[in-house]
Amino acid sequence: MARTVLERSDLIPVLAEIFRRHGFEGASIGIIAKETGAGRSSLYHFFPGGKDEMADAVLADIALWFETHIFTPLTQKPAAIALPDMIDALDIYFKSGQRICLVGAFALDDLRDRFARRIGPYFTRWRESLQFCLERDGRPSADARAQAIQILAAVQGGIVLARATGDDTAFLTAVTASVSHLGLPVEPEPRI
Repeated sequence: MARTVLERSDLIPVLAEIFRRHGFEGASIGIIAKETGAGRSSLYHFFPGGKDEMADAVLADIALWFETHIFTPLTQKPAAIALPDMIDALDIYFKSGQRICLVGAFALDDLRDRFARRIGPYFTRWRESLQFCLERDGRPSADARAQAIQILAAVQGGIVLARATGDDTAFLTAVTASVSHLGLPVEPEPRI
């Protein structure tokens, strides 16, 4: 069913889901207009740069969500709180692995070069935030970096496995195992 969209900001989450379902190349302006309920002229009014500008806005919105809910908490909270909170937030955000990582999907094809200024920093910031959290927890820098990469690989692999198999538990199992296997907390400590 078409939606009525009045503001540019209203379009961004809808665009994200369109790109998740159809891919960047498969999401024609016709499909985008139909699924957003916005006419072509409205789309070009809000996004004069067309689909590239739409995708850039979506990637910026994703980066902001991750900065707020994942990266900043990892750099400010103790690992015993930050890591379980990260797992919970990711499980909700990725809908137990049934929602693709759009930044990851863009990184896998020719879009990587087109949107490099969004894709590279997203994954770098995530790895650095995890690494910082683990270093604060007393791990040597090289170990923390390797463990951060393992956790990120488990997140991305968990999404692929959950979507490929339809197993909603695969994502959470993969991410939780990557944290607990490294001797890291997966259950939040009681907060006082």
